[in-house]
Amino acid sequence: MGSRNVTIQLDEAVIRRAKIAAARRHTSLSGLLAQQITKIADSDERYERAKQEALALMDEAARSGESAPSWTREELYDR
Repeated sequence: MGSRNVTIQLDEAVIRRAKIAAARRHTSLSGLLAQQITKIADSDERYERAKQEALALMDEAARSGESAPSWTREELYDR
């Protein structure tokens, strides 16, 4: 998949600090932003997948007629 340019506006102080952070990581500001945005997008994608799987399992359990586990408070907590 090809890369495209994106224009963003940041405060000068933020840009200065971000360039320092990028240099410490031996990358460019563009590379640093690309890494962080990719991490966020990947995390959101994993969350959505897990959410859909959990909803499907709950729907399957509801349709199968299985009753939800029932515990007493005493069974859950040693007092």
